[in-house]
Formats: sequence, structure tokens, C-alpha cells
Amino acid sequence: MQNVDYIIRADYLLTMEGDLSVIRDGAVAVTGSDIIDAGVFPGISKKYTSSNISEGKGRVVFPGLINTHTHAAMVYFRGLADDLPLMDWLQDHIWPAEGKWMNEDFVGDAVELACLEMLKAGVTAYSDMYFFQNTAGKKLEKIGMRGVLGAGIIDFPFTGYAKSADDYFINAENLINNWKDSELVSPCVAPHATYTCGPDSYKRANAISEKYNVPIHTHLAETQFEVAECRNRYGKTPVEYFESIGMLTERLSAAHCVWLTDNEVGLLAKRRVGVAHCIESNLKLASGFAPVAKMLKAGVKVAFGTDGAASNNDLSVLGEMSTAAKVHKAVSGDPTVVDSRTTLLMATKNGAEILGLGDKVGSIRPGKKADLVIADLSKPHLTPLYDIYSHITYCLRPSDIETVMVNGKVVVENGRLTTMDEEEILEKARQWQEKIKA
Repeated sequence: MQNVDYIIRADYLLTMEGDLSVIRDGAVAVTGSDIIDAGVFPGISKKYTSSNISEGKGRVVFPGLINTHTHAAMVYFRGLADDLPLMDWLQDHIWPAEGKWMNEDFVGDAVELACLEMLKAGVTAYSDMYFFQNTAGKKLEKIGMRGVLGAGIIDFPFTGYAKSADDYFINAENLINNWKDSELVSPCVAPHATYTCGPDSYKRANAISEKYNVPIHTHLAETQFEVAECRNRYGKTPVEYFESIGMLTERLSAAHCVWLTDNEVGLLAKRRVGVAHCIESNLKLASGFAPVAKMLKAGVKVAFGTDGAASNNDLSVLGEMSTAAKVHKAVSGDPTVVDSRTTLLMATKNGAEILGLGDKVGSIRPGKKADLVIADLSKPHLTPLYDIYSHITYCLRPSDIETVMVNGKVVVENGRLTTMDEEEILEKARQWQEKIKA
């Protein structure tokens, strides 16, 4: 018998490996940061012993959910400017608010709140596009969450962060060098969009991504405005333009991808570009409906992103899953598309793979990191239960998340954060709220 740190037992174990079969009375053995074994509990209990064996009755265990596109610190602008078109929202409200308030203290405090919200909703890793990411990285290490932190790049100065375009790239390389060996933080290059970054910035960002072998993340084809602007500037749609400047590579994850032609869908598949689908933000800003069913059929790897809480207004991947699974049925006229198994695959394994974390997380198998979620199924809205995948997609709520483990460490237990004081995080948020309101 081998002693392990944890044996996590559950009525239902979803590994997201192979044929996505459900393991009844399953268990996961964890030592240090790693998954040692996974399978049926009777088999695991014959090979391993532990002083920490979790109660499995009425529980499901699945890989941590992955938020592949957000702006975490914008959680402090939640509800600040709602019911507006994207460019009005950005230019008249969000950019002025960021110009006034954003600094290292703001980002550090806001990231705590964002991580608290995500972890309690079963999100164990997120991909971010923002500024002051070294500060965010320190908060991730403190709170115990996994993140792909993208150094934001735009073509104009930002007070207190970048005096010139060159400063953004200096900051990006500093971020890469500071975090390249971190267990939890992965650095990333994040040019904002085709309407805020010219071709030189994109090419330079791509060169840094290639030099250091780190991901590159950007907004792409989010709105009709963006497509028209790109056509006016370059005579091409955003995806065609990216192809012409060498941006379409496996290192790229593109957020939104709402306005795509069939040819562009084929290009994304051919170049193995990952797509972060942010349906609730797209719905709220009336940006349109991304052709997710077409992308999946073509072989494009699609995952979920929440976008920032200023445009969503929450950071729940469970919410994105439920909304997407239903909306794409209605949009396509086909009730079989984006089924519940595909939806959870998008939220876990697909998300890990498009962020370059597929060898570490996204599924449950020996050798991967123990990023795990345990949910309590003994609630009225989860009863009766016939199909666990259906329940997770259509019924499960963040409040049902009981335990969350990241890198082998329990960071949420009995629904409460274990690594920091929740009330202190919330109180700081309320103090910022009063300043911003004033």
C-alpha cells in the first residue's frame, strides 16, 4: 500500500479522457501537486492509503474549469456601465475609468476579488489580458490559483504603465523573465485588438511569443465595427489580415471570433488557433453569435471565456456553459449541437490545451497536476439525476461547488476560501467602490 496525501472519492468521477465515460464510485489519488492514479474506488483503495479520504456520497469530481479569456482586475468595474454598444462602453466609460483608477494597488486588490469569485465557482485557471501583471502574479501565488497572465499591448501610452509603445514590449519581456519558472503563473503576450494595435505591434508581439515559446492572446473579429475597420485599414477581414502577417499559429488563442466566414473558420482550423468563446459578453454587448457549431465541426479547438466582469457581469464558466449549450441550439436550429459532454470538454481539456497547459491540467490522469473540483449533488435543483454531464451543464451552480484543489492544495473547503480572508477581500472591494462612485 502506497501512502498518498489525498484520496478524493465521489459517486461520479469525470476524467475528461478517452471516450468521456463516467466512472461510478470513483477516486483520485493525489500526492504533492500531482495526480498519482484515478479509477474506481475499490481499485484505488487496494493500492493506496491516506489520512485524508474525502466523503464521496452525493458528490462529483471533475477537472478544474478554465476561463480562457478575461480581464480579471476589471471586476471592480462590474455594473459600472451597462446596456451599451461595445465601442461606446469602451471609449466613453471603461477607458476613462481605467485611466483614472488603474494602478498596481487597484490591480492587486481587484485580482484578489476576481480569484475569490472564480475559485468558489470551480475555476482553477484563467487567461488574462491586462496591465501590471507582475502584481497579479504575486496575488495568484498568495491565493493559490493558476493563471496565464498576458501583458497587455496597445499602440498608445497609458499613464503609469507605459510612456510609449516600446514600454509595453519591455514590460512583456520582464513579465516572461520573472515568471517563466513559476508553478502557477504562465506569462503570455497580449496585444489588444486590430483597432488598437497596428501590424508592427502584432509582428513584434508574435516574435516575442516565438522567441520565448509563450502563448499569445488577442481579441479577434468580435464586432462588425472591428471587421469594417480592419477592411478599411488593410483590405482584409481580421482573420485574413492575421494570416497575411503570420499571426495564425498554434501559440495563438483568439477571444470572441464572432464574425467569421466559412473560409476563416477553415483557416483557424488549419493553423490550429484556439478560440475563447465569450457568449454572455457577446450577448450583453449585442456583438453577435459566434459560429461555434461550425468551428467545432471544422476541428477548431473552442473553449470558454467570461470576458471581464465589466461586460458580463460575472466570472462564472458554469454560466457560460449553460448559456452556450442552449443558445447555439437555437441559433443553429439543431438541438444536438454543443451537447453537454462537448460543453464540459470545452470548459476543461480544450481550455487547457489552447492555453498551452494541456500537459499539466484540463483532465484527470496520472502525471497531471491536481486541479480538481468537488461539487455537492444533494440539492433540489440537482434532483433527480439521470445524466451527470447534463446536470453539470444545465443545472450546476457556483454555490454547489464544495471543494477546489489547485496544484494539489485545497484552496476552497466547504465553500470557503482557505488561503486568504474572504471578508478582507470583500471589504477592500467595497472601499474601492466608494472611491469610484465618488
